[in-house]
Amino acid sequence: MTLVNHVWTENIKQALPEFEKQTGLKVEVTQLGEDQLSDQYNVKLNAGSSDIDVMMYRPLQEGKLFAKNKYLADLTDKAKGNAAFGFDDFQAGPVQATSYEDKVVGVPIITEQEVLYYRKDLVQKAGFSAPPKTLDELKTMAAKIESENAGTAGFVARTGKAAAVTQFSSFLYSFGGDFVDDSGKSTVNTDQAKQAYAYYGGLLKDHGPDNISTDMSWSEAMAIFTQGKAAFYTEANSLYKNATDPAKSKVSDTVGFAPFPAGPAGSKPYNIPSWALGVNESSENQSNAWKFIEWAAGKEQALAQQKAGVPGARTSVWANPEGIATYPKDLADAIAVSTANGVGHDRPLVVKVAEAREIVGQPIVDAITGKDVAGSTTAAHEAFQKLLDEEK
Repeated sequence: MTLVNHVWTENIKQALPEFEKQTGLKVEVTQLGEDQLSDQYNVKLNAGSSDIDVMMYRPLQEGKLFAKNKYLADLTDKAKGNAAFGFDDFQAGPVQATSYEDKVVGVPIITEQEVLYYRKDLVQKAGFSAPPKTLDELKTMAAKIESENAGTAGFVARTGKAAAVTQFSSFLYSFGGDFVDDSGKSTVNTDQAKQAYAYYGGLLKDHGPDNISTDMSWSEAMAIFTQGKAAFYTEANSLYKNATDPAKSKVSDTVGFAPFPAGPAGSKPYNIPSWALGVNESSENQSNAWKFIEWAAGKEQALAQQKAGVPGARTSVWANPEGIATYPKDLADAIAVSTANGVGHDRPLVVKVAEAREIVGQPIVDAITGKDVAGSTTAAHEAFQKLLDEEK
């Protein structure tokens, strides 16, 4: 089987002898970095090679490509046919991302949600009793805190064209928009999308760091927050230790976490599987490959991974006090909200993901720099529709 360099993989490798003993199977693991993994899949899956059985893959990055090219075996009957495996225990958002044309083609193992990171001390000092519950409140509170604390921005977030798309997606959904509609048409120029682009870009333009750069990914935005230079920050929960670890963060004792603030359509953050397990359609060991997935993504291993700090895709691991004992309580509460209302994608669900992110990310940059959002979304819509048409 082919697995990526990840804490999840290290944990599974330690537990493998138990699986081998239970089943009498011998497991061979190839472990690679993300780029090498992609290269290996491109070569071997294209060639219809049978020497990969279990594949660890990124549902939102290459899932649609793999499913469309029939690289992923249909696991529907196996997943839904075993009551002990409990497929209904998996959260809806991640399952949506590991399905293709109503078939189960993967099992989600690691999830990620967007939450609000904030400074408890600054919120309190500004006279607010709780973090913002809506995007309107976020804007009001960011403005007030910024005006009262010289050198502190009200808000920070990713600004880079492609990097910002994933975190912007929760704003888009909370305004009632999405990247594509049910008929496969681009929706990045709807009123809801325009409002979301204008809000996100405007918040960074008006209340973001001075001389804001428009190529920040998470590491640059996180650095501004952990240096104590911003009050609010919307980001993936999986990165939270950067803010709570005193060795990395000046605000480790004052950082709080809250659910993603509600927009006109409610609080709709993404809730996505960053990694899933699938079976190679060309594998000659499909039933043994499934046995491994059944064990590795089963309730017992999922809880063990969750306790080790790998956020799982099963509802039961978040409901179990042991499963959330290592998380700050307010973060666990915020995640519970995200997993209930979450949307199963944080970028356009297309084959050419990188190209699509560049296109739909351009209006973010334009909004931050004060350009005309209406013109920018129209241009993005036309380019994105062209990409969608080409993929049909």
